Amino acid sequence: MFFKGFSYLRFLLKSTNQHGVHSPFVFDLITKCFYKKTNTTDIQNYKKFKIDLLQNTNTIEVTDFGAGSKVFKSNRRAIHKISRYAGTSLKRAKLLIRILNYFTPNTILEFGTSVGLGTAALHIGAPKAKITTLEGCENTAEVAVNQFKKFSYNNIQLISGEFKQSLLKLDIETPLDLVYFDGNHQKEATLNYFQFCLQHINNNSVFVFDDIHWSKSMEEAWEEIKKHPKVKVTIDTYQWGFVFFRKEQEKEHFIVRV
Repeated sequence: MFFKGFSYLRFLLKSTNQHGVHSPFVFDLITKCFYKKTNTTDIQNYKKFKIDLLQNTNTIEVTDFGAGSKVFKSNRRAIHKISRYAGTSLKRAKLLIRILNYFTPNTILEFGTSVGLGTAALHIGAPKAKITTLEGCENTAEVAVNQFKKFSYNNIQLISGEFKQSLLKLDIETPLDLVYFDGNHQKEATLNYFQFCLQHINNNSVFVFDDIHWSKSMEEAWEEIKKHPKVKVTIDTYQWGFVFFRKEQEKEHFIVRV
């Protein structure tokens, strides 16, 4: 708790808004995406998906392969509680939807499906994209698959099992336009997945890392990612870290309040 409080205070002291940004690319992203309002229909569609999960009182046995939960003490968890306390919040879902609207990716890879809330935001933001999502826990994956079928989200392929095995099953024919890392909040694993995805990028690929200030080790992973020679622009919004590979850009790092 102390670490999170200190890291957030440090973020506030260093962060800025669009007025402190001198990159046209980042300025446009902030003003036309980050600070823009989310489409009302998209918000309602996300709320319907989440409300349905919040009404699901079934319980499942969850297998954690990552850093574990800071909310739940038991692996036996009610689906409605997972959705309320560990799922993608409405605020984050709105931003994720706007990001998808802004960049219009055709191919998306997600690490960490959980019960499907983040994946739903990806689908709503880019309903025509090919979305592949990875979930370590088979019981959780089953819940997500049932939700996707229930809401006719037919552009989503879910692969369940440990990520290092699931990555071997991926059939990546075209570069990944967007990758959403939300499945394992540990330094070594995060860097390994980052290195894997680097093999499948194009000049306009976008990487989104969730919880970059989750722990000291995650902050260390974020710093290593920023230093990678292929990385040109990064944006730290505290909750998320955005990575861009645009060769035409000077290497710059931004800390922005959203």
